[in-house]
Amino acid sequence: MPLSVHRERCIGSGTCVYTAPDVFAQDEDEGLVVLLTDGPDLANARSVRSAVERCPVAAISLDET
Repeated sequence: MPLSVHRERCIGSGTCVYTAPDVFAQDEDEGLVVLLTDGPDLANARSVRSAVERCPVAAISLDET
């Protein structure tokens, strides 16, 4: 389940960090999303999908093919 973030779209809402804290963080300087892992494990799959759906600017992509 490859995961990518689009920092140029990110507005720093923190929704992803709140939803999946084991996978996402925010950098201290700009408050933008930081990916903590390239491929989240199955234990985090539900929270990652939720973060993708909840991101207000669609800055997170998940390839489930």
